[in-house]
Amino acid sequence: MASNTMLSLASTSASPLLSLQDTLKTKLKLTSSNHTSFLGKGKSVPFTNTKTFGRITMAVAVKVSRFESITMAPPDPILGVSEAFRADTNEMKLNLGVGAYRTEELQPYVLNVVKKAENLMLERGENKEYLPIEGLAAFNKVTAELLFGADNPVIQQQRVATVQGLSGTGSLRLAAALIERYFPGAKVLISSPTWGNHKNIFNDAGVPWSEYRYYGPKTVGLDFDGMISDIKAAPEGSFVLLHGRAHNPTGIDPTPEQWEIIADVIQEKNLIPFFDVAYQGFASGSLDADASSVRLFAARGMELLVAQSYSKNLGLYAERIGAINVICSTAEAATRVKSQLKRLARPMYSNPPIHGARIVANVVGDPL
Repeated sequence: MASNTMLSLASTSASPLLSLQDTLKTKLKLTSSNHTSFLGKGKSVPFTNTKTFGRITMAVAVKVSRFESITMAPPDPILGVSEAFRADTNEMKLNLGVGAYRTEELQPYVLNVVKKAENLMLERGENKEYLPIEGLAAFNKVTAELLFGADNPVIQQQRVATVQGLSGTGSLRLAAALIERYFPGAKVLISSPTWGNHKNIFNDAGVPWSEYRYYGPKTVGLDFDGMISDIKAAPEGSFVLLHGRAHNPTGIDPTPEQWEIIADVIQEKNLIPFFDVAYQGFASGSLDADASSVRLFAARGMELLVAQSYSKNLGLYAERIGAINVICSTAEAATRVKSQLKRLARPMYSNPPIHGARIVANVVGDPL
């Protein structure tokens, strides 16, 4: 019986293997035709690759990422140095990246006053409820007073709109969004050179910018004439980004007399000063001295923007604590500006973190 079956198979097909191949080919053709009819004539089958095994061709599904066209971004020129430092296994390595407080053993150092403020928070048993969009009221109060002085008329007249931001970077970004929305087409003048993230912030906010001369390589100092000339050439209504103290990255600051001239030109040309204050008290050791440039412009009755950061002076790098301040000509205008800053912050990050804000409120708000 078995031999008859074998003879029957032999008589109906020259080879069982060939029959299997023909069957597979037929199925593959049907699959291909089904794909073609589904996709339409002339369209290729997505995520499909073919592989040949001897005389058998099979279709193999290959899933291609929808993000295939996204290229690798270059490392951040500032934070990338710290990443490279952490990855390096050499015992003699030295971190030349972000400046931060360190112990003699090069370990991160937390200021004692910060530890005391945190202990006070624990003793009080403070909760972790959401902050309002504008941030912690006590923080906003003391941070504006620290910047302008508690007895400054702009504080007394309630002409400052202060909103807690995500350190200096987030505060600058919030200000950039305000410029893009309410001063369309206005340009921001940035010093050459400047902190590497300034250009990224304005680029991503869709705010045009140009550079003014600042560093003079021949004198290894401030190119004051070039700076004044470029500011004078700026279109009316432009914003001029100024470093309040400890210019980053040069460390070169205008003298008090030069600040007066800079203020004269900005006022005469009807430009808007925009300060980045990242090192108050950290540069000279005096909180008041490091805020003198900002207070000079405020004393002239000028409307201006000031972004603040507590990363350096209190070592609160990871807390991301800062603020954006807008001095307006009237209290009513300040109220409206604050409402719009809150409106811009809401879809960005909703509301800011509370821990760092409480630390600053406790430290700056306690005269002892």
